[in-house]
Amino acid sequence: MPELPEVEIVRQSLHKKIKKKSIKKVIIRNRNLRFKIPGDFESFLKDKKIIKVSRFSKYLIIHLQNEYYCLIHLGMSGTIHILDKKKPQKFTNTSYYHSPFLPEKHNHAELEFDNLKVIYNDPRRFGFFEIIKNHQDLEKRFKLMGPEPFSDKFNLNYVVNYFKNKNKDIKSFLLDQKFVSGIGNIYASEILFASKINPFKKAKRLNKNECLNVILNSKKILEQAIIKGGSSIRDFKDITGNKGNFQKEFKVYQQEGANCKRTNCKGIIKKKMTSNRSTFFCVSCQK
Repeated sequence: MPELPEVEIVRQSLHKKIKKKSIKKVIIRNRNLRFKIPGDFESFLKDKKIIKVSRFSKYLIIHLQNEYYCLIHLGMSGTIHILDKKKPQKFTNTSYYHSPFLPEKHNHAELEFDNLKVIYNDPRRFGFFEIIKNHQDLEKRFKLMGPEPFSDKFNLNYVVNYFKNKNKDIKSFLLDQKFVSGIGNIYASEILFASKINPFKKAKRLNKNECLNVILNSKKILEQAIIKGGSSIRDFKDITGNKGNFQKEFKVYQQEGANCKRTNCKGIIKKKMTSNRSTFFCVSCQK
């Protein structure tokens, strides 16, 4: 599943290409995604002008005129392709996941502009679209979710108070969208390695310095991943033909059996499965 950095890369591509453009036509080829595409989806979007494309957590938010919004979640296998009628490109995928080329199957939704076409492709159909008709409902939509890692609300006071008397382990909290929004399995392992914290340490046992390290490393690692263009777990490219390069920076993720990359540490990277998720950590320096 694309994590926050990968979704941010998609956001940047979309914002650059479709801001200030009007949607001329909407084609729905399959409404049966994770949640059924509403019957008024086409009429809701048609002739609306795009103000901007933003993001919260792993959600893309298309801001339309009159404070209307369209949310997109990519799910497990969703990708967004941009076709430029004036300047056809070999690579159409805005994401670093799956094929860089537009697939022939599973193109479920299309937004047509004067010289562009945006196509949503999703073989597993776990992604979804959602229409929101005012700013108040948009805020309400994310009310139960925790702050983003980049938010000023994700601070020491918030984290220390949240962890009080909590028996759940720190890795589980980093994946809990009610605690912090947007961190997924890959980056949770990398954040905890950078913080020298064992993923299975109970949150209530973290001291203030450890909590601060989690906060700082969450921001730092996600920022680095965005700059590097996301993580290409599969060796594919984005719309520009460039690969996401953050996988070259992995210290623990998918490094099972390798020597720890931390200076002066002689530990080995271990993999442990919990709740069908893989956790990677150094058995020596992560306490």
